[in-house]
Amino acid sequence: MSVAGVILAGGKATRMGGADKALVPLGPVPMVAHVIRRLSPQVDGLALNANGDPAHYSGFGLPVVPDTLPGQPGPLAGLLAGMRWAAERGASQIVTAAADTPFLPDDLVPRLEAAAVGAGAPIALAETASGLHPTFGLWPVALADALDRALAEGSRKLASWALDQGAVRVRFDDRPVDPFFNVNTPGDLDEAGRLLAGAAR
Repeated sequence: MSVAGVILAGGKATRMGGADKALVPLGPVPMVAHVIRRLSPQVDGLALNANGDPAHYSGFGLPVVPDTLPGQPGPLAGLLAGMRWAAERGASQIVTAAADTPFLPDDLVPRLEAAAVGAGAPIALAETASGLHPTFGLWPVALADALDRALAEGSRKLASWALDQGAVRVRFDDRPVDPFFNVNTPGDLDEAGRLLAGAAR
């Protein structure tokens, strides 16, 4: 396994009333199922980073990797947990994606890989005209110890830490639908349903 995928589903979803966004229905399936369908063909193995009862995710047939730090300190903790899981399985890199982004690019991994190699950068992060999307990144698992130290020192911002490591930005502007549209509110969920229905027509 060279590149593993980790879907970050460890957030608290306060704007969705505390519901587990990954499991909220979008169309006929839970939202995370759309993410799994798009990401799994691009990676050599896939896991879910989630902090709830792992039995809730048993229907997806994927390993559930909880944060190794208490208190759900954010996506950096999920990234660290994913790095540790992937390293144990022989992966040299992981690609992360958010569980609430059902339209993520089906060429996310090759685009990130090509940009990292071309720039000689350790990390590649997705970006569109609306800004940086740091939960969509390619990360070497060799940085796990450095990330562990940064978390112990209080780092919590995914983008800031990645850019400090020399991350390259990769543009994804050539899409009819925002590939990083994320569902944060019930209104966003309604909009995602409309977009999904439009794509099916």
